[in-house]
Amino acid sequence: MCKHFSLLITLLLGITIPGIFLIAQDDMTAEQIIHTMTETLNPEQSEGKMKMAIMTTSGEERTFVYQTYSKDGGEKSLMKYLEPSRVKGQTILMLNDGDDIWTYFPKKNHIRKLATHAKKQKLEGSDFSYEDMGGSNTFIDEYNTVRLDDEKKEGYTCYKLELTRRPNSDAGYSRLIIWVDKETLVPIVIDYFHENDPDLREKQLILRDIQVIDNIPTPMQYTMYNKLDDTKTNMEIIEVNYNVDLPDNLFTEEGMKQ
Repeated sequence: MCKHFSLLITLLLGITIPGIFLIAQDDMTAEQIIHTMTETLNPEQSEGKMKMAIMTTSGEERTFVYQTYSKDGGEKSLMKYLEPSRVKGQTILMLNDGDDIWTYFPKKNHIRKLATHAKKQKLEGSDFSYEDMGGSNTFIDEYNTVRLDDEKKEGYTCYKLELTRRPNSDAGYSRLIIWVDKETLVPIVIDYFHENDPDLREKQLILRDIQVIDNIPTPMQYTMYNKLDDTKTNMEIIEVNYNVDLPDNLFTEEGMKQ
């Protein structure tokens, strides 16, 4: 997440996680790591196609394919559904780092602005919330960060960071633990703790298959595990391009209808 991912997301509305190669140093402070990681997460502009597969507790799999666009380092992002047919053309626009969210329903030709608290809701019933999918500086603006002992995670030698929600922040998680690959400064694992209980791990995001695209190390697969509901959602980058020049009018109500 995934001013993430999305943690995140990030190509994915802010849940892609591209970056640039940087030389990591063992004496980096928590602030230096989180700032560098945030820059790694948020390219100036990107365009891509993503596939999302939701695995329910009953074992059913629901899949969605959509086109994503991101500009101004994740401050503006747009997601347009391509499949399945029942949601084709439906669009989500996120501005101001995910604080403002609109949805467009082509069958009714209707645009609806979501309430502020909606960013904590699940996207299409997946294990990613709108908050996971949007924003660019959440890790910096909403949390205090300390560096813990380095640790090996998913085969990577990582910096380990603990992020604690700042007073008066409306972030949806009370605490985060992030393992950041020392070589690429890409997060490998993110643990999310319940907004009302900093000891209750709610979700875990794992990033895999890091490939270099346009000189940017890019995780091609993301899996969000919901530890409370025993469900998971897989995200896969089908294609991505960072060398784009997206028009500002794409990220408007009219742009949502194009």
